[in-house]
Amino acid sequence: MKSLWHSDCPLPQFPSLRKDIKTDVLIIGGGIAGLLTAYFLKRQGVECVVVEKDRICGGTTGNTTAKITFQHGLLYYKLIMSGGKEKARGYLNANRHAFEKYEELCKNIDCDFEYKDNYVYSVNDRKKIENELYALERIRYEARFCEKTPLPLDIAGAVCFPKQAQFHPLKFLSAIAEGLDIYENTFVRETADNTAVTDFGEIRADKIIVTTHFPFINKHGSYFLKLYQHRSYVIALENAQNVDGMYVDENKKGFSFRNYNDLLILGGGGHRTGKKGGNWEELREFAREKYPNSSEKYFWAAQDCMSLDNMPYIGHYSSRTEDLYTAGGFNKWGMTGSMLSAMLLSDLVIGRENEYEQLFTPSRNIIRPQLFVNGFEAVKNLLTFSEKRCPHLGCALKWNSAEHSWDCACHGSRFSEDGKVIDNPANGDLE
Repeated sequence: MKSLWHSDCPLPQFPSLRKDIKTDVLIIGGGIAGLLTAYFLKRQGVECVVVEKDRICGGTTGNTTAKITFQHGLLYYKLIMSGGKEKARGYLNANRHAFEKYEELCKNIDCDFEYKDNYVYSVNDRKKIENELYALERIRYEARFCEKTPLPLDIAGAVCFPKQAQFHPLKFLSAIAEGLDIYENTFVRETADNTAVTDFGEIRADKIIVTTHFPFINKHGSYFLKLYQHRSYVIALENAQNVDGMYVDENKKGFSFRNYNDLLILGGGGHRTGKKGGNWEELREFAREKYPNSSEKYFWAAQDCMSLDNMPYIGHYSSRTEDLYTAGGFNKWGMTGSMLSAMLLSDLVIGRENEYEQLFTPSRNIIRPQLFVNGFEAVKNLLTFSEKRCPHLGCALKWNSAEHSWDCACHGSRFSEDGKVIDNPANGDLE
């Protein structure tokens, strides 16, 4: 199971760490957020090292659908309702700045960057679409209402953001990684007193940034309460359809669409990690019905961290960790979320003021309905009998028959059939 992006773009390889080293900034996690943060710090003359437990971009980054947009579902109405116009406007402006940074960088990187309109549609709730358009009008962004799309679906309506973009993420990151100080196959098992401990060496750093998808250090920040994980599935089809845009259902259980060259990338079948869902079979059934002449070329899956309030956590790991930072909880919008994180974190590390620091601080209020859902899931799974227990916090693991893995419904850790850790926050294999 290899994504389209991994199949046609071999990444550069880097050595593993086999000694003790010292650096100004250590970045733990070699996905897009970590690599971009290192890239910006290096451009500003800051010495930094990136360590990755496997290969760079081997997790969610390499399994994205690679849409670059500041239209994140039907979010702006929710943000106005929960925090007012200024919060919603700040979120839009921050992600628009991230989008503009991609525009700037991709001018000099051959990564199949192309502008496409982005659509969020609803199959049965026109009122949601109207509410989102009203919210966008209030924060002075001009979106477009669409009655129909070229998709083989009847819809109640869609919100269109014009001139968003799509690209090949690994072609982009191959260029970004060039010249960075990276160690692959270097698993950080624990951190203490500005030191990261790996299997074959220790790393001393003045500052540490955790970009491991799910922040794995439990003693700060309470991320085990603030985040849960959601899996989604993707197939790439030949002889399907050119949809000439990027599309996503406002419902988490709906479908997403975009093209890459002559392939249609179809996503969906999602579910909370550790729960049951439609997975690839739901996508294949849709393809058989709507694209009967198509054939499947690739299939893969991704895992996303979901925050309590639909906004990522970017900044100091907690209010008590002056030299420890993190970024996570991108809610399925990791392209702009990662770029925004890299811009904000690099500013924080060098002591430069950033206007979005308080908006995305991980120390913001966590009293949200999702907090109690996360708490309930944790208690339920702690009390569930299972022959396999997650080493993260001891929750019961469920067998995922579609992907042949042991999955944790509490916090989203996943393990191979033979017990090797696949997805964190677990920081070790099953016993």
